[in-house]
Amino acid sequence: MKPFRTIAAKNLDSVSLKTEMETYGYVFIRDLIPKEDLEPFLRDVTAIASDEGWIEGDRIANPAMACFDPEPKYKQAANRVFRLERLHALTHHPALTDVMKRLVGPHLLVHPKPIARMIFPNCPGALLHAHQDNSGIAGSSESYTVWMPLHDCQQGQGTLEIKEASHLSGLLTSDGYIQPETAPGGDWAGGRINAGDAVFFHSLTVHRSTLSTASQLRFSVDCRFQSYDEAVSPLEIVFPNQAKGGRTWEGTYADWKQDDLKYYWRNLPLRIKPSLAELAEGAENADSPDKRRRYAMMAELVEREIPMLVH
Repeated sequence: MKPFRTIAAKNLDSVSLKTEMETYGYVFIRDLIPKEDLEPFLRDVTAIASDEGWIEGDRIANPAMACFDPEPKYKQAANRVFRLERLHALTHHPALTDVMKRLVGPHLLVHPKPIARMIFPNCPGALLHAHQDNSGIAGSSESYTVWMPLHDCQQGQGTLEIKEASHLSGLLTSDGYIQPETAPGGDWAGGRINAGDAVFFHSLTVHRSTLSTASQLRFSVDCRFQSYDEAVSPLEIVFPNQAKGGRTWEGTYADWKQDDLKYYWRNLPLRIKPSLAELAEGAENADSPDKRRRYAMMAELVEREIPMLVH
C-alpha cells in the first residue's frame, strides 16, 4: 500500500483540486480544520459513549460492550449522536464547504444525514469492506464523501484506505461489496490521518476501512455532498423508517439552539431521482402491494420534507 497523496491546507490555492479528484478519485488535505473546532463535538461523542458504558476512560474501549451497526445498542447511541447540533454544524464548517465548492461549484448541497462512526477495536463486524458509496447514495454519480477522524488516527486504528483511480471504471456493483484484489484502478493508498485532516473522495471511488487493533474507540464523521444542479436521491433527505420508530427531523432538531441549519435544503432548488411523478407512478403500478406502499410513503415524505417540489 502506498501513502496518501497529501495536500497541505495552506497550499490549496496552488493546487487544482478538481484535477486531483478527476485523476486519482480522492483528495487528502492535511490540517484543514483547526483541532480546537473538533474538540467540543469530540467531547459530546465521548460523553455519549461513556454514558452507554462503552469506554473506561480516555476512549479506552470496554470490550464487553462491543457492538456495531445495525445492532440495537449501537443504533441507540448512534441516534443520540445524530441529534447533536454540533455534528450537523461540523459538516457545514467553512473550511469544508470551501473545498466542496472548489469541487462541485457554487451550488452546494451538503447532504443532511451525516454519519458519525464509533468503532470498537478488534471488532470484525464493524469493518466496512471495499465498496463504492454511490451504490447506496444513488442519485447523481457526481457526488462525493468527506471522511474525517475526530482524533489522531494511525494505521492500526481503523483508518480509511482508498483505491486510486477506481472511480474511472464506473459503478461496479449496486448491491454489495467489491473484492479488493480485483477492484480496478491503481494502488491502494492509506496512512495516518490526524484530527483536522480530511479525505474527500468521489462516490464511485472504491474504499474500505481497516480493522482497529488499538485499545481505544475510533470516532470519525463522514458526510456526502454534491451540486444541487445534479439529481439527489430522496433517501438522502427523508427518513423512510420513521413510521417504525426511526429518526425524524423533528426529533433531531428538538434540542438545537440555532435554527439556521434546520431544513436548510428546503431553500434549494432540488431535483430528486426518482422524481415525485415516478414515485406516484410506482405507488399506482408497482408489481406488489408492499412496493406500492413504499412508493406511496416515499412520495408523502418527499412532499412534506421538500415542499418546494410540490409547488
